[in-house]
Amino acid sequence: MQYYINNIKKELNDLANLKRERAVIGMPATFQRVFSLLPTLFHYHSPELPGYLEDDIPFGIACYQPSDEIDEQLKKEFNFVSTSSNAIADISALYSMGSTCSIGQSTNSDLDIWVCIENNLSDTKKQALQRKCRLIEQWAEQQQVKLTLFVVDVDRFINQHHECLIGENCGSAQHILLLEEFYRSANLLAGKLLLWFAVPHDLTINGIIYPTYEECVKALVELQMIQRQEWIDFGSLTSLSAQEYFGASLWQLYKSIDSPFKAVLKTLLLEAYSWIYPENITIAHEMKICIQTGNLKNSDLDSYYMLLERISKYLIEIKDYQRLELVRSCFYLKVDEKLSIPVTSASWRRKILSQLVKQWGWSQQLIAKLDASHAWKIAQVREVNEVLLHTMMTGYRNLLNFGRRNNLESQISPQDLAILTRKLYASFEVLPGKITTLKLNISNNLQEDVLTFIHVKEDRINRAGWYVYNQKPILNAIIGHQYLEYSKYLVKLIGWCYFNGLISDSTSIFYHDGDERDNTKISKLINDLKQYFPIDVGAATEEQLYGPCEIRHLAIILNVEMDPTVGIEFEDDVNMNVLNYAKKELSLVGSIDLLYRNSWNEIRVLHFSGTLCVLEAIKALLNRMHKDADLPESMEIFCYSKYFATEIKYQMKKLMDDCVDLRLTTTKNNSTQVKPLRIGGSSWYLFFERLGVSFHQFESAIDFYGAVSNNKVQGRPLNILDETNELPKEIDSVAYEGIIQFFFEDTDVGFDLYILNEHNQVEIYRNCNGTKENMVKAINDFYVLSDDRFTFTTSSSVNFNLPQFYQISYNDAGEREIYLLN
Repeated sequence: MQYYINNIKKELNDLANLKRERAVIGMPATFQRVFSLLPTLFHYHSPELPGYLEDDIPFGIACYQPSDEIDEQLKKEFNFVSTSSNAIADISALYSMGSTCSIGQSTNSDLDIWVCIENNLSDTKKQALQRKCRLIEQWAEQQQVKLTLFVVDVDRFINQHHECLIGENCGSAQHILLLEEFYRSANLLAGKLLLWFAVPHDLTINGIIYPTYEECVKALVELQMIQRQEWIDFGSLTSLSAQEYFGASLWQLYKSIDSPFKAVLKTLLLEAYSWIYPENITIAHEMKICIQTGNLKNSDLDSYYMLLERISKYLIEIKDYQRLELVRSCFYLKVDEKLSIPVTSASWRRKILSQLVKQWGWSQQLIAKLDASHAWKIAQVREVNEVLLHTMMTGYRNLLNFGRRNNLESQISPQDLAILTRKLYASFEVLPGKITTLKLNISNNLQEDVLTFIHVKEDRINRAGWYVYNQKPILNAIIGHQYLEYSKYLVKLIGWCYFNGLISDSTSIFYHDGDERDNTKISKLINDLKQYFPIDVGAATEEQLYGPCEIRHLAIILNVEMDPTVGIEFEDDVNMNVLNYAKKELSLVGSIDLLYRNSWNEIRVLHFSGTLCVLEAIKALLNRMHKDADLPESMEIFCYSKYFATEIKYQMKKLMDDCVDLRLTTTKNNSTQVKPLRIGGSSWYLFFERLGVSFHQFESAIDFYGAVSNNKVQGRPLNILDETNELPKEIDSVAYEGIIQFFFEDTDVGFDLYILNEHNQVEIYRNCNGTKENMVKAINDFYVLSDDRFTFTTSSSVNFNLPQFYQISYNDAGEREIYLLN
């Protein structure tokens, strides 16, 4: 048995050395520098080195001594010399995980590192270590290396605790499945070996079978077969639970936003694991058995190679050859070796990939097409995006069905669920006014040399609206070519081109509307968008996603499609009211497009045209602002009228500013405020009410005052099951259309529940029984497992717009306060 343990240690160390060597082959010099120096930055703590803080910072890695070569590098680059061997070892080990050290690692791969600690560090020291990690990440970023460091306590999995979901931290979305991924892909950089690989897979020692993993570990120690201080133990995988699959699949959907090829592979791996449930023979278990039996295969236990094997075996078994081809393409693109380009010396990755492609029977044309992915244009990128999204959603639905078949409840926390689904909603939800942006990180340049926008009028063969082509407006060039995109309205189509990167400074723009050719208006709009809307913005924070979305950057675009000033009869000495111009009392605003980016980073367009477009736009805009919303960071009006553009812009800006101010400050003392407007010769009234804004027309002052005094004007339907009390006015501050909101208020005998649906319709339930926690979980489970969330039978779209939950409480002064329920 002692020979067995010594052999395991040798196998683990040999594998670690092999994979570290492979990691730096073909990598840029900056990557090699960060990768090689990383352990020493945690082993030492000195002002000369990156990551230094004047604080009680944990440092020193157990069972680690830097090589003479590394010490020489530290002296040369940082003028640092270690005076003595480091006796302190606050850190147990450093392990890379994910694609690092595998065939899946490409020149563009990130570095994900676990800084492993054990239970002897205080919370203060853990926080200090986190700060050191952030500094080292910043140093790596200066070297053009994306490094993410995770401080991971060994009891995270044993005691099942987790941090909040933030950034790259999956929170409660994954637990044991995360540990399985770690065991599957972890590679030692410095420190202790993983005990899990030394514990016999059949829990048998000297012919004795131990009932649990923990008892087997205890026996190894008592029999002095292992020195416990030489090993780090994150626990067993025997408790792999199917209840995690929902949260894990959500997490992979979220990761697919930025890394779709990797996410498709991992989602299908989850599906493959669920296929053999309740068996728990994961890739990590397979690796463990190979190490313990000395049967090294699968390209030297490469985690990505074995992942491909497992998924391929599953898809062949269920005869899903379409997804099998997609998986192979995703794997090929992830490895990024470009086999169609000759090289003088083939790397180990290239040799393995060449063998696989030969087995798959791929043609040179297909390989060349994939190798040219960096130069793909929007049509090819969108085609791949749709296939990937369909595959992800299919896998997600299969995992949900698996959960229903086994009557499983999800283990993800309500807060993490809310944040994840908001991210997915913002990225994937297809809505009529939403501009879909394609972010596959495939092509380096989607810019087009030429774009032609063509308008088709009503009563034509093609549906009315706007089409964009990447051809010049020549009949022979347009006919026979597929248009890139269609929209009923011009602003949305231009927005789609702009935010997807099709428009550059060198792009030639053409504009054809019937018999009229005029590039001026559309070119001016594009230039205004370039000046006003940056394409790349920071990701929405978890706090923003957990709260109701708010308008951040708003462009109010006037008269792009309908310009009443064209052909207008000018009159002298008229009152210049742009909504009630001259004797005919014309409104000079014929169309309004609201183009905005919200706090969830969605790009939305709302179009209004005709006589009432101003009122409809104001109502729609203000009903997207809850009472406690911050003012938009920027709000700009762009007017494209042939005449009076300056006057129209000025007066509309004043009107919009006044209305936004009324929306965000009104309903004091629960009163409705009214703003009269004269538009196109008629008198209209905007009503600023508790939960929204509405507009009404009255023939006379008597009708108007009668409606107000009798409270006949309602801006929203109201259905109160219990009319004994009013809806708490504090709810107004967060009421927001488009989201289902639940509000809990404790009572002596339970709690009251107020529900606002997507249209701000109200239901009130008094004196509810049970616990709020169970109700929140039950509501979430209903929504996440409901078939109604799949809006198409093809599984290509899922409604991720889950409810939000709030608690109403009382402060020391007896006043109601409202906050998000965690």
